[in-house]
Amino acid sequence: MASLHQPPSPPILYSFESANELSEKLAAFIVKAQKEAVDKKGRFTVALSGGSLPKQLNKLIDNPAVKWDKWQVFFADERCVPLDHEDSNYNLCQKELFSKVSIPKQNIHHIDVSLLDDLEELADAYEKALISEFAQKDSARFPVFDLILLGIGPDGHTCSLFPEHPLLTEEDRWVAYIEDSPKPPPKRITLTFPVLNHALRVVFVAAGEGKADVLSTIIDNPQAGLPASRVTPSHPGQVYWYVDNAASAKVTYHKSEFKL
Repeated sequence: MASLHQPPSPPILYSFESANELSEKLAAFIVKAQKEAVDKKGRFTVALSGGSLPKQLNKLIDNPAVKWDKWQVFFADERCVPLDHEDSNYNLCQKELFSKVSIPKQNIHHIDVSLLDDLEELADAYEKALISEFAQKDSARFPVFDLILLGIGPDGHTCSLFPEHPLLTEEDRWVAYIEDSPKPPPKRITLTFPVLNHALRVVFVAAGEGKADVLSTIIDNPQAGLPASRVTPSHPGQVYWYVDNAASAKVTYHKSEFKL
């Protein structure tokens, strides 16, 4: 039990020459994480965000090592819109990834769109979906995802956890709702920090010079308290940064040599 009280491990930062190399190495990392999870418990639990991330997972397509039937996919956050709406993270992941691979539909856990008019019910229903996947199997206070894949916004937000928002202090709920997102659309649901910080692996993916300033603040100046800096999984969890050299140009933190 002593291991549970070890401090969080420092982030591991990998920076690559190109976005293409980043995607290749990220796919290799995901395949390895999948193998370890499936060998251990027969399934691979993943949470995905939207933005540019789904496109950066393109090296998983036509990759024979990916066992899609073993994946259980949830969304790290979701906009409270119909599933075919252009703002839907489900729709984005469907277009960029799921429609191009053989993942069973029932393995993709999207929001219940019949509850879009009641955000509290919507968040509760999504939390219940998580409970049905995790609680009986892992019987933990919070779900332990094998892998959570996240992006970052220019303000340092991740999921739908925005700077200085009250949700940053949520300690009990697995899934919370937000009605006043500073970035449209305003209504969303999101995983909370306790869930992010119980994951085995959290991978942030960022590419392009537009991310350089905020990446430097998140990694080099975590005491500034930006939401992405607050993702510090408890032992044995680990945060990884998969970025390209344009995004990491201003970061002074040690860049590790890539290894699986």
